[in-house]
Amino acid sequence: MTDERLETIQNILQQFQATFDAHSGGAEVVALEHSAVILRLKGHCNGCSLAPLTFGLGIEKLIKEQIPSITEIRYTN
Repeated sequence: MTDERLETIQNILQQFQATFDAHSGGAEVVALEHSAVILRLKGHCNGCSLAPLTFGLGIEKLIKEQIPSITEIRYTN
């Protein structure tokens, strides 16, 4: 994936790295499609009850604000 959108998404994920590290979790980009990005939750983020807040109100919001062409964020194991 050499899309500049990928770099933006990775920068957004990096902004949350301290939170991920504190909770032994994380996320990585699995695929970037025309209007969607697929993320894999890692470590304790996978199945965490607070993940919807961190991802929905934080990461997803920033991705959609900074990359208007991304309209969908999906998750995979």
